[in-house]
Amino acid sequence: MSRKSVLFTPGDRSEMMRKAPESGADVLVFDLEDAVAPGRKDEARTAVHDVLTDPSFDPDCEVCVRVNPTTEVLEADLEGVLGPSSSDGLRFDSAMLPKVGAPADVADLADRLATYGLDVPVLALIENARGVLSAPEIAAAPATDALVFGAEDLSADIGATRTDEGIEVLYARERVVIAASAHGCDAIDTIVSEFDDEERLAEEAAFAVQLGYDGKLAIHPAQVDPINRAFEPDEDDLEWARTVVEAAREADAEERGVFEVEGEMIDAPLIARAERILERAEIEIEASDDADEN
Repeated sequence: MSRKSVLFTPGDRSEMMRKAPESGADVLVFDLEDAVAPGRKDEARTAVHDVLTDPSFDPDCEVCVRVNPTTEVLEADLEGVLGPSSSDGLRFDSAMLPKVGAPADVADLADRLATYGLDVPVLALIENARGVLSAPEIAAAPATDALVFGAEDLSADIGATRTDEGIEVLYARERVVIAASAHGCDAIDTIVSEFDDEERLAEEAAFAVQLGYDGKLAIHPAQVDPINRAFEPDEDDLEWARTVVEAAREADAEERGVFEVEGEMIDAPLIARAERILERAEIEIEASDDADEN
């Protein structure tokens, strides 16, 4: 399941939620937290519930709900979205939990979802100092399926000044992606708040790819295509990856640990890189199957 682009949509805007699949995002996040004013939370819960239980709403992508982190509001979120009906016929693929500071936060949400008959993955937002320091433990929690880095809230939490270069959050940004990789989770990079600045978005997304992220948050449908393009390998990378993977199979058959491809010495780290490129392009399994048939 690809999570290149993860699009937030306000939970109190029914028409926007219903149109969100047209954006081409891999994940739609119907937001009950920051995008909804405190006085409109109940209205948003009802709107999200109505969309998720509408049989005509069946997009070909992941549908996620971002709940609120505090216990009282979280309980109201779950009751408002899940309580009016059973989980049968409800389109609820995953939950996003903000302000995660410890693995117990993820476990608590998973337990609460279970009372409504739901066993879905949790996307844990790492956006405070506690969360950054606990990122490896949070990634290891059984219900955690992705770590999501939130630079804006983190900066506010630690009193950092945001800069275009992002040096003030670079350590945290790297720690999150490393923790996710160590425990087999997806890593989703932070937002670019200037939704009309496509050049900056492209640069930020390209840097996220270099760091090892699997996808990036979007706050506007216009950001989805540039993000998707950034996380899709170009033809040169794909050709290199296919060549390396095929050569690696031949080397394995001949019990050679190191081999040459187009003047480049290839070993295990470069093979892993090639496999990751094919995985990002969602063709790794096809390539493996073809090799097995041959």
